[in-house]
Amino acid sequence: MALVTDLDEAREALVAAVEEADRVVAFTGAGVSTECGVPDFRSKDSPWIRLRPIAFDAFVADVLMREEAWRRKFELDDIYAHAAPGRGHYALANLVASGKASAIITQNIDNLHQASGAPDDRIIELHGNGSYAKCLSCGARHELGPIRRDFDASGVAPVCAACGGFVKSATISFGQPMPQEAMARAYQATVACDLFLAIGSSLVVYPAASFPSLAQERGARLVIVNGEATPLDSQADLVLRGDIGDILQPFAS
Repeated sequence: MALVTDLDEAREALVAAVEEADRVVAFTGAGVSTECGVPDFRSKDSPWIRLRPIAFDAFVADVLMREEAWRRKFELDDIYAHAAPGRGHYALANLVASGKASAIITQNIDNLHQASGAPDDRIIELHGNGSYAKCLSCGARHELGPIRRDFDASGVAPVCAACGGFVKSATISFGQPMPQEAMARAYQATVACDLFLAIGSSLVVYPAASFPSLAQERGARLVIVNGEATPLDSQADLVLRGDIGDILQPFAS
């Protein structure tokens, strides 16, 4: 492992790694969005600790848990309602637009990669998206505005008008099966890349965190960009440690 903590050296190393690559895949976690006002999951004062998501089995089994899940969802949404894409998001959108990056695989649910201009077909969301909801029975999409209006008035958890099924935020909760299509797309992108950039992820949540190792096994160079150490640092080809937006700034404009 080569560890770089000096900002100028980190930027130079990242630019060189990208220039040498033919097919880059970015893998992002909460750290790419914290400068945008979106709280991460594990920091000491994170609102996610107080408003911990309801487990999937409890959501399905108990109407009171469904109501509590929606209450917590909307309270969290209010915390980062005005979040806008940051330098990391724009940097990766630019890498996609240039043809250098083939995909952005993300653990994030904040929709900021889309808001930065990265096309939907290049974004692979492993944990879903919190900007809308879906029916668990028929899969119909439901927008949050009408759900919020009705929930604020009644406190009743929404059901699908089409089939009567439970409506849930389109995120993957603890205990909920991972989205098979997204996982398959992430696998294909990972095994085809020659540079895998793991950015702002603690790399402790599996199965998502298995993709960096998979990329290396298939011959790709693994570069980790993060503010803190991760369990995969020792096996990475290059670790750039510091402020993520600062390090990715060369690609952000």
